Amino acid sequence: METTKVLIEEDIVIVGAGIAGLTAALGLHRLGIPSLVLESSDKLRATGFALTVWKNAWKALDAVGVANTLRSKHLQLEGNVTTSLITRQQTSTGSFKNETRCVKRHLMLEALASEIPNDRIRYLSKVVAIEESGFSKILHLSDGTTIKTKVLIGCDGVNSVVTKWLGFKEAAFAGRSAIRGYTEYKNNHGFEPKFMQFFGDGFRTGVIPTDEKGVYWFFTWNQTNQEKDQEHDPTKLKQFVLDKLEKMPSDVRSVIENTELHSFFSSRLRYRHPWELLFGNISKGNVCVAGDAFHPMTPDLGQGGCSALEDGVVLARCLGDVFSKKQGTQQLKDDDEDEQQYKRIEEALKKYANERRWRGIDLISTAYMIGVIQQGGSKFVGFLRDKFLAAFLAGLLLKKSDFDCGKLDD
Repeated sequence: METTKVLIEEDIVIVGAGIAGLTAALGLHRLGIPSLVLESSDKLRATGFALTVWKNAWKALDAVGVANTLRSKHLQLEGNVTTSLITRQQTSTGSFKNETRCVKRHLMLEALASEIPNDRIRYLSKVVAIEESGFSKILHLSDGTTIKTKVLIGCDGVNSVVTKWLGFKEAAFAGRSAIRGYTEYKNNHGFEPKFMQFFGDGFRTGVIPTDEKGVYWFFTWNQTNQEKDQEHDPTKLKQFVLDKLEKMPSDVRSVIENTELHSFFSSRLRYRHPWELLFGNISKGNVCVAGDAFHPMTPDLGQGGCSALEDGVVLARCLGDVFSKKQGTQQLKDDDEDEQQYKRIEEALKKYANERRWRGIDLISTAYMIGVIQQGGSKFVGFLRDKFLAAFLAGLLLKKSDFDCGKLDD
């Protein structure tokens, strides 16, 4: 039988150069531990334009040392204002006591990647197969390259190859879709640094300044079969959103009117059933997953990217216990059998999985519940939301962000 020809050998391979993958790689780099990041695209990909970065995410960014770079380029949000487009009345207002900013995705990815050695991110590297080889894994890439690794970390998004290898099903469709956009003004946009949120009949939209000139917006709705044909047509998407938001204040609506067609992005919202995290293999042997490959969730809490940052820090910390300078990879090679090293890696990844399992379950469940209430199609649910639940739902955003993933060397 012909054996696999290994061209590259690595201690740790991370599949996917998104938020989770780059955070894990940078965290390991800060601990003096090299890893190789494989990205299928030819460059960093920043789908979605921007994300709200809450208190918990700033702690993670501080842990890997890039928070100040991002703080200097984005406004600190003062609070949130929620308005019903059905009654045309404000349903809740609140102040953000903790640090909250709307951060451009490409700037976050660039900040993380810029601190990682250039040769540690390999582009145009799509994993097509994973093979067992003793206590290692062999990755087969689409270009014919094979890579042997002691640790495999899947950060390759909602359609993860690694997640599939671990036995998870495809993420479930939430029955809703989202359109996201970004507008850059030539001069100051004039909006206060606040999270402006609007509810209508079966839809929700938000408008958030990123800096003095940039504004990010999103629109989520309960998609019907008749609306599927417009998913990839930005002209139809733009008109669809504007028609839905005809009752929105004209100055806020103008943000969408001024958005260029190339700055529209549409996607179906998907999530992983919480019980899959409870009973599934977040880690198995020397393989684990993080970010959307681990816990895809609906965007209603604004915690998808934030929790991916948490994953990266916790994962780097757990692996640091195995590959630390005190134990050293050289010492592991000389003094331990492969099996003993494998077991230490396995225990480190189990520790990571146990630490992150319930956090993932909590965020997925809460986000899904909020989405159902916020976009309830019935008049009764809308009445409850606008009259009694608006402040409670807004408070959940702050409550779930009151979390500390810890430092790299805890």
